[in-house]
Amino acid sequence: MMTRIAFIGFGVVGQGLAEILLEQKDELKENYGFEYSVVAVSDKMKGAIYNENGLDLQKLLDVVKSTGKVDDYTEGTRGWDSLKTITETNANLIVEVSWTDIKTGEPAISHIKAAIKCHKHVVMTNKGPIALAARELLSMAKTNGVEIRFEGTVLSGTPALNLGVYNLASSKITKVAGIVNGTTNYILTEMEKGLSYEEALKQAQELGYAEADPTADVEGFDALGKIVILTNVVMGGMLTKDQVPCQGITNITSQDIQDAKQEGKRWKLIAGAELKGDGSVEAYVRPEKIPLNHPLAAVSGPINALTYTTKYLGDVTIIGPGAGREATGYALLTDILDIHRKAVR
Repeated sequence: MMTRIAFIGFGVVGQGLAEILLEQKDELKENYGFEYSVVAVSDKMKGAIYNENGLDLQKLLDVVKSTGKVDDYTEGTRGWDSLKTITETNANLIVEVSWTDIKTGEPAISHIKAAIKCHKHVVMTNKGPIALAARELLSMAKTNGVEIRFEGTVLSGTPALNLGVYNLASSKITKVAGIVNGTTNYILTEMEKGLSYEEALKQAQELGYAEADPTADVEGFDALGKIVILTNVVMGGMLTKDQVPCQGITNITSQDIQDAKQEGKRWKLIAGAELKGDGSVEAYVRPEKIPLNHPLAAVSGPINALTYTTKYLGDVTIIGPGAGREATGYALLTDILDIHRKAVR
């Protein structure tokens, strides 16, 4: 079965997946029986292209690298917006990697709903739709006989969601807590080395770990979206982002860092959730002083980590990259392969 892919968004993450698909094309066919054709790309800033017979993916990547425009690839129909690309192309799988809006989830929620109504599978790394409307979207997908996958929304390519939903399914998860934002973890790590908050933030921006406007990271909003996803998808919660107390790292001073050192502890921005006795789930995002013997205390720089507390296995901790071109592209590929395996059973 041929998987015909349409990209909605073609920035760093979309191009990262395209590069992986090209690199592994023969291996994917040989090892998994997976064959694909990228038929469309629609990006608000770069333009759009559609060819029902498939695009030359290497040529497309070269064009975008050279000119910054999808529109400069000439072999196909140009100018379609995202919704027309989703509904009117012959794609049967949509890769939704447009920008994230954690307040409204748009335009991604509309993209996903349109794809589901057209009986097309969806994979995404966009946190907004899953943080705000996971239950609705999953229900719609089930009704329409399609799959939506979103492993990359929490720890990028590090399989945090698959671990919780599948591998630990019967382990009785009672709590989850972790470092789910690499930018803040990098800043806190550098502050412990002696930099001020302002110096550490500037360094993070220079290295590409922090955006020019770092608000979503340093105020905890990125982590907020991720813990809502973990709470609702893994632990069966029904929380909205507005029900989760959220505090970032902007008020942590160099003196706070030194005081924690004297106590044998280390500051980390922790996103956590806990199952209560009445079956409800409470969640939070806040800076915490972690004892140095805790597994999360040893996680430094832009690396992420997550600890599941379970009844039968105790604590299970997963550590890995939480962002990056290849890591996030890999997360999308694992979701695509999962959908393919289900389809050919």
